Amino acid sequence: MKNATRAAIPSGMARLLKPIGSRLILPLGWFCLCPGIAIAQIASDGTLNTTVIPNGDRFTILNGTSAGNNLFHSFQQFSVPTGGAATFDLVNTPNISTIFSRVTGGNVSEIDGLIETRNHTQPVSLFLLNPNGIVFGPNAQLNLGGSFVGTTAHQIRFASGGSFRVDTTPLSPLLTLNTPIGLQFGSNAGAIVVQDDVAPSPVPSRLESLSGLQVSPGNTLALLGNGITLVSGNVNSLNGSIELGSVQSGTVSFSPTLNFDYSQVDAFSDIQLTQQSQIIGAGIGGTTINLQGRNVQLSEGSALIVANRGSLGGDRLSVNATELLSLSGTNRTRTNGSRIVTNTAREGKGGDVTISARQAIVEDGGQIATQTDGSGVGGNLSVRVSESLFVNGTPSAVSTLATSIATVSSSTGESGHVTVSAQQLQVLNGATVGSSIFGLGDGGDVQINVSDSIEVSGVNSRSLLPSSLSTSTIGWGNAGNLDITTATLAVREGSLVSSSTGGVANAGNLTIQASEWIEVSGVAPGSLLSSGLGSNALILDPVSRAAYRLPDVPTGNAGGVSLNAPQLRVQDRAEVGVKNDGTGNAGNFEVNANTIILNNRGAITAETQSGNGGNLVLSVQQRLQLRDKSRISVEAGGAGAGGNITIESPVIVGWENSDITANAFQGNGGNIQLTAQGILGLQFRDRPTPGNDITASSQFGVSGTVRINTLDVEPSAGLIELPANPVDPTQQIVVGCADTQNNRFVATGRGGVPENPTQRVILDRAWVDVRTLSSDRAPLPAQLPSAPESLREAVGWYRNSQGSIELVASTRSTRGSSLSCLRDSASKTSSNLHEIPSERSPEL
Repeated sequence: MKNATRAAIPSGMARLLKPIGSRLILPLGWFCLCPGIAIAQIASDGTLNTTVIPNGDRFTILNGTSAGNNLFHSFQQFSVPTGGAATFDLVNTPNISTIFSRVTGGNVSEIDGLIETRNHTQPVSLFLLNPNGIVFGPNAQLNLGGSFVGTTAHQIRFASGGSFRVDTTPLSPLLTLNTPIGLQFGSNAGAIVVQDDVAPSPVPSRLESLSGLQVSPGNTLALLGNGITLVSGNVNSLNGSIELGSVQSGTVSFSPTLNFDYSQVDAFSDIQLTQQSQIIGAGIGGTTINLQGRNVQLSEGSALIVANRGSLGGDRLSVNATELLSLSGTNRTRTNGSRIVTNTAREGKGGDVTISARQAIVEDGGQIATQTDGSGVGGNLSVRVSESLFVNGTPSAVSTLATSIATVSSSTGESGHVTVSAQQLQVLNGATVGSSIFGLGDGGDVQINVSDSIEVSGVNSRSLLPSSLSTSTIGWGNAGNLDITTATLAVREGSLVSSSTGGVANAGNLTIQASEWIEVSGVAPGSLLSSGLGSNALILDPVSRAAYRLPDVPTGNAGGVSLNAPQLRVQDRAEVGVKNDGTGNAGNFEVNANTIILNNRGAITAETQSGNGGNLVLSVQQRLQLRDKSRISVEAGGAGAGGNITIESPVIVGWENSDITANAFQGNGGNIQLTAQGILGLQFRDRPTPGNDITASSQFGVSGTVRINTLDVEPSAGLIELPANPVDPTQQIVVGCADTQNNRFVATGRGGVPENPTQRVILDRAWVDVRTLSSDRAPLPAQLPSAPESLREAVGWYRNSQGSIELVASTRSTRGSSLSCLRDSASKTSSNLHEIPSERSPEL
């Protein structure tokens, strides 16, 4: 930072930097508000052997209390005025590698000068603890041989169980203060502020020219407080690490190499970068930037940048927001929005970008990106949001900056892959999510997983750049593939979901899996730019072709498209399909859906200018419907053959001048094959008409064929005539079943009732014996049923030969037996049978 003479901040003013709730009160321009106030001092609190020797604005700090390679200092206050310096001189303690310094008074540490260590034997790292807050002004500098940790924690914890606290309690036994392992934040810890009055410069070509708050190459600069704010601030690292952790309460653990772990933090606070603030990590590889907080906000053109200028990899940029990540606003010249970017300019692999948040907003030209400008592979980009991700372009006509989440290659290196996951995703007003190629390298794949809904809508009102989910190439490298998984996908108002090429390379493939529906509809407001979904090879404007040395027409092939969804709706002039305006071929377009609905000039197309037309394959389980001049078409404009259309659907309906066509110009016309149970409205014709046509033709070549497979169904077959008047079923139930009317009662069991009264009952037997019967079988005697006897009323009786009495109904002349009792001469009783005529039987 600059060397200017400024007054220090009074302690009363500095107290305004204390956080109130979750907000930080920061009066801008406070460094020049109070001239003539007494200069801030560095003073020992007398608890340790710290010696402070002042010399005007310069302070030399000697002695302290040592424990092994650690040295401990304790101050009543610690501030460095503008142009001043605080020098930790280790002449009396040369074996020290780490200095731990605490501030036990009630003032904020105001650093607007130099903090340095002086040791001729080894590099030294410095920990500065002040729970009241730390402010780094425009002229703050660090000249350390090792790392710097500035924190508002209340104590440092050590591996042996001891701690170094910021109060005046006796120090733990020195032998226990060996290896630091964590920072403990108490209640009402202060904030950390880094401020400058001049916007930082871009990343310079010579990394040694980086200016701002930084440490020596290869080391770590860490700021951990209860709220972190950069106002035009600049924090840099050369081949090292930058750590910003905003912690309200809990413990932050760290390793001996200062890798920080936030798993034991109870509550986080916010991180804000405003007015073109920058955090830059650059070098030949291995540079990292990590931000951890509750709400992380970059505004007004602020940036996080990791730049690789060497041959090594290992760069990394991570942002973890437990609540909201926000990128918004442009710089003063409106040339840049707020950015999170990694870049490689040589053969080293670019850094990976990892974003994690509950919600995320990227708008007003904001960018989350990885780039390669050299032969090195670009870094991968991962954005994981547990709830909503909002990517919004510039809705007004103020700026043409594109809001994006993307990987980009402009040289020979391949671009990185993109992974986006969220519950909801909105891409609006010209914003884009994807990967792009402007050079020789191939593009990375893009994978988007959204559990609920995706909405892509609108265009940039000034540049007319459409909102998009895309992979593209206008260079010599192939575009990557685009894979989308969601419940619902809406593409509206001129937006695009596509993989495209404008040069000699090929477009990628597009695969979409939607568990509920896909809708593509509408045009951009005030224009004829229609919404689209598919894969294309397009002719670029002359300026772009000249800039990237591309042919007048693209020579690459369009990619294939595969859609799987219960419902696909294409309406209001929107189009889905594949297209090639150059010499290459169009890809295939496949849809698997329950229903496909095309309405109000909606279209499914496969078109080529010179190459072979693509094929359309539609597999529909319920209904395909076309209305109001909608169309399904394959066309080949030059000598290429027209593509084929294959449709399988139970019902195909076409009304209001809707067509299914396969046409060619000089090549052979494509073939159409329709398989359906019924086709309504559409008819085969040899040329287009104002009606609903099915055509396959070629203007100068051989016309294609149309094959329609429908079931031969007679509509009236199997129908039963129903009575004109309804029947009251209660009057059709009888209480009994007479035995003289040849009635029957049949129990069919679980076989149920047949679907048609004329059909037989279906048997319900699940087991059928199919064993072969023996051929040696005994003949069975024929059994003829005897004629049934009708019941008649009895008219007499008689005793049969067994002595039983039988009732008889016959009137024929038969003789029976009667019983009488007679006395003989011997006075003995005997029984004699006497035949009596049957007609006397009524005497009974």
